[in-house]
Amino acid sequence: MTALLSFFVLLFAGLIFSDLFKRLHLPYVTALIVAGVIIGPVLNIVSVDPTISFLGGIGLVFLMFIAGSEIKTGSFKRLEKEIFVLALLNGVIPFATGFGIAWFLTQSVITSYILGIAFISSSVAIIIPSLEARGLLNRRIGETIVSATVFEDMISLLLFAIVLQNFTPKTALPLIIYIPLIILIPFLLKLLIPRIEQLYHYNKRGRDLFESQLRFVFAILIATVVLFESLGMHAIVAGFVIGIILSDSIRGKVEEKIRTISYGFFIPIFFLIIGMGLDLGLLLSSQVLISSALIVTGLIASKVISGFIGGKYLLKFSVKESLLIGFATTPQLSTTLAVAFVALESGLLSADIITALILLSTITAFIAPLAIRSIPLDKEPKATVLNTKNK
Repeated sequence: MTALLSFFVLLFAGLIFSDLFKRLHLPYVTALIVAGVIIGPVLNIVSVDPTISFLGGIGLVFLMFIAGSEIKTGSFKRLEKEIFVLALLNGVIPFATGFGIAWFLTQSVITSYILGIAFISSSVAIIIPSLEARGLLNRRIGETIVSATVFEDMISLLLFAIVLQNFTPKTALPLIIYIPLIILIPFLLKLLIPRIEQLYHYNKRGRDLFESQLRFVFAILIATVVLFESLGMHAIVAGFVIGIILSDSIRGKVEEKIRTISYGFFIPIFFLIIGMGLDLGLLLSSQVLISSALIVTGLIASKVISGFIGGKYLLKFSVKESLLIGFATTPQLSTTLAVAFVALESGLLSADIITALILLSTITAFIAPLAIRSIPLDKEPKATVLNTKNK
């Protein structure tokens, strides 16, 4: 099959299945993964060649970039205590649970670490629309959930970068230098990139006919990916970091264009590749079914319990709000699948654990929005609504 025909099959499958699943009120990501399974292992129409793999890698970077760009940095300043307390509890307990499950399944130490790290993260891309639909995004509970989740994602990616460097090093830098470096570089970029942006756009007037703002964002993103990879860090970390740094400067039409290009072209290919790499024979294995059941129930239980405890007893939310916090932090999507994809490429995870993580992402991406929508809340006093005019 020619490269162009393979590319057409990918686009067509993603288009048809996403529309079908939308009519059935099923998650978009699930549609793309199922489409990948059908055109890959089921019908064997398309295989992952270097071109498709490259496009999927770009989609992965854009997925993490958009996840980072969803962050409102002002929330961190207003809710420092809430973010730290909730993120700590909602990260440590799931990490211990994931590590313990992998250990119970007689997996290696590296697999245990990676599963624990995957359990720390949550999907901002699912949480934000679900909270926004209920009018909770700009309230204390909504900003606490989103900000804590973002902090957890940052920690999980940092830990994953350290694990990769320790077990599959891409640079000769020792950990004692590598760890401070990956912490310091985002702060340096945060200071440097806005100045570069101001200089680039200085004295520019009139309509942006040639999309210079959009091209600037792409150039900065790719440049940062190259920088991070030259230092032995994976591109997903670069995408997430640049998303955070540019989150305040890509609002409006530029943000819409980036999302259109990303979700209309690159990101679907990444999810299709995830489906194409799924081994259907493993789904019939009792070992995989047991592993998947333990991982799914362990993740949901650890997130709900830690979120509830943090919300009720440490942050003094009501019982219903604390339950909402717990369920809102359960969805696993961007970071989890990114970690799984990179770990698979690096040979750090077995096929059965990868399959379990894909099922975990699919199930929690469906359950979490339903729970957020269904948990009844007492009417919140107007005084607790955060002022968003100065954001």
